Amino acid sequence: MIAKQLVTKHNLKQAEAAELLGVSQPAISLYSRKIRGKAINLERDQDVKILVKRLANTIAEKNLPRKEFIVKFCEICRTIRAKGLLCKMHKNFEPSIEKDCKLCSAMNAVKCL
Repeated sequence: MIAKQLVTKHNLKQAEAAELLGVSQPAISLYSRKIRGKAINLERDQDVKILVKRLANTIAEKNLPRKEFIVKFCEICRTIRAKGLLCKMHKNFEPSIEKDCKLCSAMNAVKCL
C-alpha cells in the first residue's frame, strides 16, 4: 500500500519508491501488479489507510530518518494485528490455530525499538 501511494499519489518512479523503501524496483513492480503482497487486502480498513497515507506522505518528502520509518511502519503492523486482520490468513496457513486465537493481540504488547 505504501509503494502504491508513492507511485500513484506522489508520482514517483518505481525505482525512486524502491530506494525510499529499501526494496528493489522489481518488488515495487510486483506490488503494483498485486503479484506480491496480496495475501491480505488491507485497503478496506480506514485506520490502516490513514496510517499508510501519512507514512507515504512523510516518505515522499524524503526527510524521514530510517529509525522513524521503522517506528511508523511498526505502528501500522501493530494496528493490523490489534484489529485481527491477519487472523484469517494465519488460519489458512495453519489450520490448527484455535478459533479464538489471541496471538496477534498478545504480540501488540511487544514494543518495537
